[in-house]
Amino acid sequence: MPGRVLIVEDEREMRVMLEKGLARRGFEPRACETGDEALALVATETFDTVLTDLRMPGMSGLALCERIVLNRPDIPVVVVTAFGSMETAIAAIRAGAYDFITKPVDLDALVLVLERAVQHRALREEVRRLRQALDQGGETGGLIGQSIALRQAYTLIDRVADVDTTVLITGESGTGKEVAARALHTRSRRRTGPFVAINCAAMPEQLLESELFGHVKGAFTDARITRTGLFVQASGGTLFLDEVGELPLGLQPKLLRALQERKVRLLGSNEEVEFDARIVAATNRDLELAVEEGRFREDLYYRLNVINIELPPLRARGNDVLLLSQHFVEHFAARTGKRVLGLSPAAAQKLLAYSWPGNVRELQNCIERAVALTTFEQLTVEDLPERVRNYTAPQVLPEVADMSELVTLEEVERRYIHRVLEAVGGSRTLAARILGVDRKTLYRKLHRGAEEEPKA
Repeated sequence: MPGRVLIVEDEREMRVMLEKGLARRGFEPRACETGDEALALVATETFDTVLTDLRMPGMSGLALCERIVLNRPDIPVVVVTAFGSMETAIAAIRAGAYDFITKPVDLDALVLVLERAVQHRALREEVRRLRQALDQGGETGGLIGQSIALRQAYTLIDRVADVDTTVLITGESGTGKEVAARALHTRSRRRTGPFVAINCAAMPEQLLESELFGHVKGAFTDARITRTGLFVQASGGTLFLDEVGELPLGLQPKLLRALQERKVRLLGSNEEVEFDARIVAATNRDLELAVEEGRFREDLYYRLNVINIELPPLRARGNDVLLLSQHFVEHFAARTGKRVLGLSPAAAQKLLAYSWPGNVRELQNCIERAVALTTFEQLTVEDLPERVRNYTAPQVLPEVADMSELVTLEEVERRYIHRVLEAVGGSRTLAARILGVDRKTLYRKLHRGAEEEPKA
């Protein structure tokens, strides 16, 4: 990650050598001889990092470092010290220097240090920018983010919020499907009505039927009073059917009839009751595949899937990870009463590198844990879970050092599918087209991979 480097060096030969060497490596070097000149340049020009010798006539490198850290803390300073002068190097670090390198200068080692320093500054700037974006409103109806992938979902939510058409929200587990459903409700003309949610996978069939449709007194054992079902309770508002793909087959015809007729029949009754609720459903399952396998009725699928809103996985949302992280930091810091202001650049880098298989829900859990554990005003790498700290992105084709590093064709295929999904922003339709398979085959392969992954 080359950038603009200000070189502060009083020895001409060393200065020229550094300028030429860094220019060849893609950096944009600017050189001066004294600390005073450096301060003047820093005040008027933009630099990604400063490289300074410690021993110079006039203002020393240590004093220059202190002045830059005081006036331009956003610019990391790398100091050059004579070999063996560790006391001076430690003093520079205490003065706020980002890193140090010893003489004689190894250009390859210097380039690595400067690249890290430039990346450090870029991450600090990104964290600051995202914090500012969050303060200015990087949120739509509870959905936080500015990525193109999420903005597409925003746009569709806005377009369909004020109509009563049934909506099916799809996406991986933890992507925020209920948050999207609430955004639909709060932006609709039904916003003053109730938002009623039920998890279709959370209860047995008879109890779920009673919850949805209601029952009369004596309809079954323990039915001591007549109970209104959720369809009727949601009248004037929105009924959210979460995990609708887990709905028992026996209940699916009754749900289909309710959606078609806009009426429900209470258990134990011959009378039907009208309801006026908008239906929003959500699933992380491939319902087309479920239809093909006979686990979900085709007519019910088409009745639910009038409009589909697909939420992107977190790994396809880029810097939304940092925007969400900052939101969660502020939320959990306020809840716990701890003074935690944000992320350190190193922690931000780890969060960006991680793949987030559990999506936003996993990120929320990660930040809650980090806020609880931290003893600093910024979350550090050590505050993050081990799986995030030690994560390395899998290579599609690994560099083979020995036979134990070879992987199966199935694993290569799995890695490549995920690489394609990341490249297209999580769009499974586009990924299937690129991979040359139909959506059902792609979903089947993804589902198989998820089932075979070890539990955390």
